[in-house]
Amino acid sequence: MPTIALTQAPVQDLTEAERVRIMAKTARFNPPPARLADGRRELIGLSRAELAAELAAIGEKPFRAKQVWHWMYHQGATDFARMSSIARPLQQTLAENFVIGRPEAAVVQTSIDETRKFLFRFRDGQEAETVYIPDRQEDRGAVCISSQVGCTLSCRFCHTGTQTLVRNLGAAEIVGQFMAARDSYGEWPSPRGETPRLLSTIVLMGMGEPLYNYENVAKAMTIVMDNEGIALSRRRITLSTSGVVPMMDRAGAELGVNLAVSLHAVRDDLRDELVPLNRKYPIAEVIAACRRYPAASNARRMTFEYVMLKGVNDSTADAHELVRLIAGIPAKVNLIPFNPWPGSAYETSSGAAIDRFANIIMDAGFSSPVRSPRGRDILAACGQLRTESQPDKAARAS
Repeated sequence: MPTIALTQAPVQDLTEAERVRIMAKTARFNPPPARLADGRRELIGLSRAELAAELAAIGEKPFRAKQVWHWMYHQGATDFARMSSIARPLQQTLAENFVIGRPEAAVVQTSIDETRKFLFRFRDGQEAETVYIPDRQEDRGAVCISSQVGCTLSCRFCHTGTQTLVRNLGAAEIVGQFMAARDSYGEWPSPRGETPRLLSTIVLMGMGEPLYNYENVAKAMTIVMDNEGIALSRRRITLSTSGVVPMMDRAGAELGVNLAVSLHAVRDDLRDELVPLNRKYPIAEVIAACRRYPAASNARRMTFEYVMLKGVNDSTADAHELVRLIAGIPAKVNLIPFNPWPGSAYETSSGAAIDRFANIIMDAGFSSPVRSPRGRDILAACGQLRTESQPDKAARAS
């Protein structure tokens, strides 16, 4: 790739060049092919066009893809024999060529507060954690989904950040986490219209940086949003990023889901330490990308995530600077009391410090809820997810 002259190239060219660099790096951590050892192809995770092409390859007409899509994503079927609108000979042919899978729930833990954590194991033996967080008042809740096995960012306060990146999750594995969670709660067929959903929202806040696995994440969320399947509105999906600026722009243009930015500090020197990605995309660039994000509005406010670390980032001066940074952005600030994990070097800010911080934010006109820790007893709270998967294990499986 030719060298780009930073003093001459337009901003959009530089952004595109950086996206190309990110995608090239991402390709080094691609998931394994979605095909079993016996040659059958996994259908979960295929786009509509890809599904139609797979069925066409065995001589089936395009309308069959619509039928199969409905059974997979609306009815939750994993067995072709359940597809009553499809003749039995074709059911058999489909079973010989394809599979509709789920990640294996290797461990399922339920907290005293009813938060449920799944350790999902994928076909190559790699693992990732997914958390369902039920609402305390209503029959609804959020599924916190992972996008990678491990993480590449090494944020100092995050347990996941102590695990190196093993590989990206494929679209099938990302969608599969949500579908397996719905299996666990028996929420099939997909609720329609105003029918309440127990698993009502998706937050891409689990293991990994979603924007460093953008293509698989975008494909998975496009499947989730399809009106003839799971049919979850883009307003019900939040993507959390530590600030991969070029991909924030792409996600805004192509997906338009809600955006949450893991800020955690208001000075570059401190954020360089807490969120090392800041050395590549400093605070000013991240905030500028937030101002450009097209889905942000008064009706759909952007979220800034801010973990409260005792004596580190919780002063009144920090709060006032945060207000200055986000002025004019339709936003809210989620204050997250630090959730300890084995070996962590930080402490949670005191209740008084958190209240002072929140009041400054609210006095400036921003909503500033303090997130109530959920699932701490099973290490399911924010920043506590981690598995024992290792890169050399992936190499042996490949």
